[in-house]
Amino acid sequence: MIPFKPNQLQQKLLHPNPFAKPSLAYLASFLRHLAFGLWTVWAVLALSVHRPFGSATYPIILALPIIYLYTFRRSATTQTLLLTAALSIITFWLYTQKPSNDRPWQDEVKAQIQFHQIGDQVTVKNVRNFEWISKTDYVPRWEVRRYDLSQIKSLDLIVSIWDNDNIAHTLLSFGFDDGQQIAVSFEIRKEIGESFSSIGGFFRQYEMTIIAADEKDIIYTRSNIRDERVYLYRLSLPRSQIRKLFLAYLYAAETLAAHPSWYNTLLDNCTTAIFDLLNPIHTIPNDYRILLSGRLPEYLYEIGIIDTDLSFNELKTLAFINPKVEQYNHHNPISSAEFSHKIRENLPDSHIKSNKQAK
Repeated sequence: MIPFKPNQLQQKLLHPNPFAKPSLAYLASFLRHLAFGLWTVWAVLALSVHRPFGSATYPIILALPIIYLYTFRRSATTQTLLLTAALSIITFWLYTQKPSNDRPWQDEVKAQIQFHQIGDQVTVKNVRNFEWISKTDYVPRWEVRRYDLSQIKSLDLIVSIWDNDNIAHTLLSFGFDDGQQIAVSFEIRKEIGESFSSIGGFFRQYEMTIIAADEKDIIYTRSNIRDERVYLYRLSLPRSQIRKLFLAYLYAAETLAAHPSWYNTLLDNCTTAIFDLLNPIHTIPNDYRILLSGRLPEYLYEIGIIDTDLSFNELKTLAFINPKVEQYNHHNPISSAEFSHKIRENLPDSHIKSNKQAK
């Protein structure tokens, strides 16, 4: 019997070279499936967040990955066309959704800032000053407050961490010579029954709003009601820039009231929005810690926006406000003025240095 001798092609089939370069056809097929796979995952998440057809949405969510798996077959042209059409419709549907200011909002984001300015005198309407008893029990109050821009003196960054140390909610607080403080925060505008979802923030689930609030409201509710870890850092900026930033917030709030906008977990959130307003006034170089907002104070310390007389670890210890106010609650109340004083105990007055600069 003549022994079987496989030819060169048969040898390649029997013993493929693992180091051989993939063909262009194979690479194109891989990239196509990868693109469709990512697109399918994106569409499934979008449908899961919005559920446009209620419970009838779930069969669609289940069908999309099944159709995607069928596209791996060589003769799956029909399935590929069907998947492309379905994903295109879902994409078109999501990106034609328009933000609105006319929804059944939760109480804490129901009102929007209105303001009136005559020279240095600014009247701000709808300053939130809720009395928080628990996460769900509160006494709502929206107030009118007046500020003299010639007395603006300080700017503080508040960082509130609820879980992962790298992710935080950030807001600013403006201080005045007469002792007033007003905190301003970019917030998601949740509807009744909604809760925050970082995934939902990628898929146009929430509109953006700006809340102006008493510190005893917006900071206290995080430190004393929600048990988040809250830090307060003085920012070293001259009064002239602090004044411009304060007005920038008011005009941004006025713009959102007229032209609502979507919140985005990555690109348009509570921290990136701050720098959108700050950079035309005082440019801050881009850094990954603007996105990892829990580490933002460390970055601002490195570039000198936060006072550097102390080491950062020493400053962070002093900036932690929870131990300073943890004894206060509904049964042992604290006034707004005393709360604002307490959370700043032992902090270096970095604004004094900045205010020696040109006003």
